[in-house]
Amino acid sequence: MNINLTQNKNLKLFKLISEVAEKNNQTVFIVGGYVRDLLMKRKAPTDIDFVTESNGMDLAKAVANELNPKLKVSIFKNYGTAMFKYDDLDLEFVGARKESYSEDSRKPSVEIGTLEDDQKRRDFTINAMAISLNKENFGELIDPFNGMDDLKNRNLRTPLEPSQTYSDDPLRMMRAIRFASTLNFKIEENSLKSIKSEAERIKIVSLERIMVEFNKIMLSEKPSVGLKLMEETGLMQLIIPELTALKGIEEVEGQTHKDNFWHTLEVVDNISKNTENLWLRWAALLHDIGKAPTKKFDKKIGWTFHGHEFLGSKMVKNLFYRLKLPLGNDMKYVQKLVKLSSRPIALIDDGTSDSALRRLLFDAGEDLEDLFILNKADITTKNSSKQAKFKKNFEYVAIKIKEVEEKDQVRNFQPPISGEEIMEMFNIKPGREIGILKEKVKEAILEGEIGNDKEEARKFVIREGESLGLILQ
Repeated sequence: MNINLTQNKNLKLFKLISEVAEKNNQTVFIVGGYVRDLLMKRKAPTDIDFVTESNGMDLAKAVANELNPKLKVSIFKNYGTAMFKYDDLDLEFVGARKESYSEDSRKPSVEIGTLEDDQKRRDFTINAMAISLNKENFGELIDPFNGMDDLKNRNLRTPLEPSQTYSDDPLRMMRAIRFASTLNFKIEENSLKSIKSEAERIKIVSLERIMVEFNKIMLSEKPSVGLKLMEETGLMQLIIPELTALKGIEEVEGQTHKDNFWHTLEVVDNISKNTENLWLRWAALLHDIGKAPTKKFDKKIGWTFHGHEFLGSKMVKNLFYRLKLPLGNDMKYVQKLVKLSSRPIALIDDGTSDSALRRLLFDAGEDLEDLFILNKADITTKNSSKQAKFKKNFEYVAIKIKEVEEKDQVRNFQPPISGEEIMEMFNIKPGREIGILKEKVKEAILEGEIGNDKEEARKFVIREGESLGLILQ
């Protein structure tokens, strides 16, 4: 089969690479994801991989020199690869190779090989296709494992026996699930069985690499596709056991609770319809992780999960640390949303005080809208009248909060009186009294005792300062 490259925007580049390879007596082929996406008529990726049946580093240097002698080529001798940027593309060149693996490592021993050897070592048949850039068969599709049929049938199959493919490089198990989730493909039956039997091998893969694949699953259109496969294969239990701990429904005295694991997957899908923010999706994934350790049965009221939001937010830090996820603002954002995840629900009441609304505004700050997106995603009831009622209640709370916000201006709260001003008023040096008075001002504003106003705050500080034995100057 021949691939028509005449309309390809990179045709000029491919022709040049072909000419350079011929001049250097080398073969050259496009391989991997670029070929797959081209055949699927997806948006072309900006990274293109090339294989030559000789020295990839030499070919990269020759091509770069032909394009622009000033181009910087990065050489990775251990892997026999070289890469450079050209326009908006990342171009990588590698010599065709055979690979063999030891049991305790996913780093292979590498030998020089043919194109077919190189195709055999690929993860899936849809990624093992190559397009020749050689003069005698320019544009020919080389597809020894029928990857084209698998593309048409949306089937994920390994070029070699699947248990060998996954045992050799266990990260491929995560890649299989990621492709199933992002491309809407089905993992072939033998492949799925092999992932289940080889799941424990994932332990030899670094968590950083695992999380790259996991986050791609989280960013897919319907993340539950990948998350369900992770649960089914046993990978979820090995990577995020805090989630699988939510599985199951218990019954005591005829009373049950919902399965919080499957509920969580619904929430993640719901939120994914409304945001591409990875960390907001993570907040949805982790919003109930505190429920497993806090679950109790009370004879009077049934199943309870008291304090699960607070405990869940504490669990977030340990989980992010273990999974090698960012520990800065992204982690704090997820913690905050998990901790506040039930607060708006508690405010759905005509008798809710302005004070409670001010406190939610203060605690949520600039993330209030994201909190509401999470809360709406958390409505998973299939009863349409209940669903409509919950959504209407949230709109009611949003209106009430907007009214309080306009009146009291406590979102992203800044105290109307500074520590320096307090020191000047009482002619005192920095000390604990400053912190006490600033906290009292904040509490008085949130409780509605005084307005968020400089003059009111000043009078309040004078009164409270005198009760601490301070004298106005």
